Amino acid sequence: MSTPHPAPRPHRPEFRNIHALRDLPSYRLPPAGWVSILHRVSGALMFVLLPFIIWLFDTSISSEYSFARFSSAFNNGLWLLPAALVKLVTLALIWAYLHHLIAGLRHVYMDVNHAVSKEFGRSSALFTLALSLGLTAILGAKLFGLY
Repeated sequence: MSTPHPAPRPHRPEFRNIHALRDLPSYRLPPAGWVSILHRVSGALMFVLLPFIIWLFDTSISSEYSFARFSSAFNNGLWLLPAALVKLVTLALIWAYLHHLIAGLRHVYMDVNHAVSKEFGRSSALFTLALSLGLTAILGAKLFGLY
């Protein structure tokens, strides 16, 4: 009498730890993942540049002389920094604020309406990216004197 052979088990995927240098560059992050990472980056950027933001605000409203110094920073530079670098840092702050605001509103909307689906996550993430970059481009054009 022969014993029946058990049915072969189906092949199961093998999960291992990833190798960061080999695996991460080939990983495609979905738009919602990019928005999430950029939301953190924009918050950190605003936090790190908070002294610059406070200086900008204080200098712009203290007096006519300080406002002239404020305007001069954008036209002639600030200390050892050229004017273009001051404008680029300000443009980075503009993007950080806009992206953080729009992504935050996206999260609030999703929380309030329980709008948690893959389709809505993708479309709202693409909208967030497009709107924050579009508004940054418009305000950057104004900052650099294109209109």
